[in-house]
Amino acid sequence: MPSTHDVATWEPLLRLLLQDNAERLAAPGGYVAGHIGRGSWSVPVTPPAFQPGRAAQVSDMQTEWDAVGRVRSVLEESDVDEVSFMLETPAPGKALLHLFDRGPAVESGVATRFGALVLVEGAVPEPWRRLPDPSPDAVPAPTADAALLERTLRERLPEAIGATEQELAATEARLGVTLPEELKALYRVTRARWEDLGGDYSAATRMAKAVGCELLALDEVYVADTASRPAPWEFAAMDAVETRPDAAVQGLVGSPGWIVFGDTGGGDRIAVDLTPGPAGYLGQIIVMNHEENCGAGLVADSVTDMVLDRRPDERRGAGREAQPPAVAWVNRSGIPSVEAAAHSGLEALSIGVWEGEPLSLEPLVGLPRLRTLTAYPGTLADPLEIARLEGLEFLELAPEEWRVLLDAGAVPRGLSAAAIEVHGERNPLPIVALANEILGLWDRPLITRTVIEADLGPVA
Repeated sequence: MPSTHDVATWEPLLRLLLQDNAERLAAPGGYVAGHIGRGSWSVPVTPPAFQPGRAAQVSDMQTEWDAVGRVRSVLEESDVDEVSFMLETPAPGKALLHLFDRGPAVESGVATRFGALVLVEGAVPEPWRRLPDPSPDAVPAPTADAALLERTLRERLPEAIGATEQELAATEARLGVTLPEELKALYRVTRARWEDLGGDYSAATRMAKAVGCELLALDEVYVADTASRPAPWEFAAMDAVETRPDAAVQGLVGSPGWIVFGDTGGGDRIAVDLTPGPAGYLGQIIVMNHEENCGAGLVADSVTDMVLDRRPDERRGAGREAQPPAVAWVNRSGIPSVEAAAHSGLEALSIGVWEGEPLSLEPLVGLPRLRTLTAYPGTLADPLEIARLEGLEFLELAPEEWRVLLDAGAVPRGLSAAAIEVHGERNPLPIVALANEILGLWDRPLITRTVIEADLGPVA
């Protein structure tokens, strides 16, 4: 089987990189870097001159497509998700290719080659550890009417094939929860299997219109717990959840009481909520935005209301009093100072682009809930102040600030994850070495590097 470490796998791409980056690679310390995954890639090659007036086509970049395609096919055959690389040319026609395997302790990066360093195996940010508050006094909405719901749907979907009691019981056993009566009434009318519709898209459209959403097949219904809504540490650490005293829906990433049974048609999931907020109803309908990591919105007070297109009382939650934000962004166009951001409920602070004097972290010392700090390069007056911030579980700093902490032995050992903020084009070798130094403090698997030497001869 071809390997990602074979010269033949990379040779077409290496020739293309040498051809398009000759001047850059010939400069002292010159290099180029990129990454290739099964579904996407980023390689430093000259973009083609597209013909005005027509859409771009694969043929316009066929050379790049073929060269990258050879690497991608080997990744798929080897069951490897992605590979990052750096290319140097120590002499004309000579290629020194560095391949990086981020390993199990490093998340995949979005805008960078490497994402967060997971310092504690299996660790997730605090909102992903949050369980719903008990709601023993919650009751179904007065509008919940399983009998009316079933009659209405049978009138609208007279030819639908419903689930048997055995199928409903099997679903409850699979999920480990008891389905609410309204949801069972819905699936007694239609189990929503595609094969039951005979591949008829118009029938699926009629079903969605009758129910009020795109209904999942009974065997696709699932519980939207926190594990069903994963997010990279770099983004999730800047999320916070809260449940107001007048909230209909609890502020959560997920819940063992959120039973997903539908979709809006745009990727947002529809669920029955069995763990409502203080002002909510047991069995209310909520929607989870696929573009957000946490939280849910109220759709209807019951499945019956959703099917009958009755909206919830919008006055619930209207009396909310403004609270200082649990997540704060200090930068030249946001909150004007660390002092202004600091309060007892602050959970996450991001210090961004800053044009004034470097900032002190003194106002953050002693804050009981602060768990996340990220800082743009050069914004901290004294990085060693970080050592006084007890309770941090995620820290993102530029390489220079990490170096200060490492040299002083002041890296907070309570961290669960960390990230190195890299701006602009930087040689990945020292970044990888720094990441491995941080990982080593927790005895975590390191980023590995494999070097391939290739003699490509004259490059046109």
